Amino acid sequence: MSDALHDLLTRHVEAGTIPGAVGTIGEGFEPVAVGLDAPGGSPLRADAILRIQSMTKAVTAVAALRLVQDGTIALDDPIATWMPELAEPRVLPHPDAPLEDARPARRPITVHHLLTNQSGYGMMTTDSPLRQAMIDAGVEADAEPVGLGAQDWLGALAALPLAFEPGEAWRYHHSFGILGILLGRVTDRSAREVLDATVFAPAGMRDTGFMVPADHAHRLPPAFRHAAEGLEQTEPAGAGFYVAPAPFDVSHAELVSTLSDYHAFLRALLDGRLIDADLRASLSGDQVDAAAKRPDSFFPGFWENTGWGYGVSVVTGGPRRGRFGWSGGLGTDFFVDPDGTICIVMTQVEMGESVFGLIGELQELREG
Repeated sequence: MSDALHDLLTRHVEAGTIPGAVGTIGEGFEPVAVGLDAPGGSPLRADAILRIQSMTKAVTAVAALRLVQDGTIALDDPIATWMPELAEPRVLPHPDAPLEDARPARRPITVHHLLTNQSGYGMMTTDSPLRQAMIDAGVEADAEPVGLGAQDWLGALAALPLAFEPGEAWRYHHSFGILGILLGRVTDRSAREVLDATVFAPAGMRDTGFMVPADHAHRLPPAFRHAAEGLEQTEPAGAGFYVAPAPFDVSHAELVSTLSDYHAFLRALLDGRLIDADLRASLSGDQVDAAAKRPDSFFPGFWENTGWGYGVSVVTGGPRRGRFGWSGGLGTDFFVDPDGTICIVMTQVEMGESVFGLIGELQELREG
């Protein structure tokens, strides 16, 4: 399968989809590195430290579930116990309603709601008053690094109404920023310290964190997006937001990691070194009721044969039933199959039509 993965990535390098990529597929770890770190640059290193963006969600979910396993928190705990900012949320009668129509929520936001993207906070899919308010407050999600420190970000979000009652619908992304902050609140430590203790150290993830240490900055390649005239650089090599020190508290932000570290994370998850079998089954099982899978909650067709567990999407039907995984906005993706196959691909090109095509082909690679 490594040869098939190499061929797939090489084809997309030659087509201009990406300048380079690293990846692995199989039950063991066989790294593949293809192409360059930038157009006209140097060969992409297999040990490059890369911005994994929303692949962070699986890591944060496992850290939270480890705290559940240890008895520090429970899935049905109201998060207002540690987050007074969210003690009295207000909710809109429908996501596109005027903000002044918000009323007190009927139920509290729980840990389970955060893990399943059902808190009521999340990306808006229409040009609504709430979406504009999120833009104005600097909390709308996009491919850029976070622009506010954790406390300011949480305060700005808490000032806005929920798009729906907690647990009654699904909206992507923001629940996991809140969850990152919650990790520190419930333990009276930093989010980084909690991740170190619950995930990074047990799994042996030596190069994963919120920031790249300055003495390893040379391992961070640039990031790109597709523009009218080709690939356009969006973040520099060895510099920028992700190089230490952090500009502010980044508990709500996303991680950098390596191919080998992320594989070690998934292997430790499967081996039971991070959470027990029951919690692992919950993580990789569909946790979203059919009534909450509204067509307007994400991109068209998202819910076809798809569910959402804790920090990952899960395949609920078809030939890949039982697979779980997720992507990151800079062209990263992973999946785990029921037979123990792990597949990870990491680029640094923003998601768009051509990169989505690469990810789609990757998902079919087992049958190809």
